[in-house]
Amino acid sequence: MQNPDQLRELFEMQRALNLRIGVDTEKMDDESQVQWILNYTRAMSQELAELTDSVPWKWWAKYQKFDQQNARVEVVDLFHFLISLAQVLGMSADDVYQAYLKKNQVNLQRQDSGYQSKNPDDSKHI
Repeated sequence: MQNPDQLRELFEMQRALNLRIGVDTEKMDDESQVQWILNYTRAMSQELAELTDSVPWKWWAKYQKFDQQNARVEVVDLFHFLISLAQVLGMSADDVYQAYLKKNQVNLQRQDSGYQSKNPDDSKHI
């Protein structure tokens, strides 16, 4: 049996979950898009904070322990919101994959050149 396209499958699952919650990212007007971009970025900020709390970041506190299992859950929560955000922006799994490939090339070129200065135009083609 051939493996399914996992990224596409995640996008389909997230679309179904969002529809169940009452959020149809394909039918948003500009105002709704802005609101949901804010909603999802705020949610991701919270998930990042929860991920941070999974690691012992307080150097002055001796009681903290690394909670790897919770850290993994928070990463998955981030994926839920990140995929939703991509969908609000009209991006499919294929769009994200292609943009990732292009941006990865930019990042590699930046490293090859020593990344001594910021070129604001090097990502405009993505």
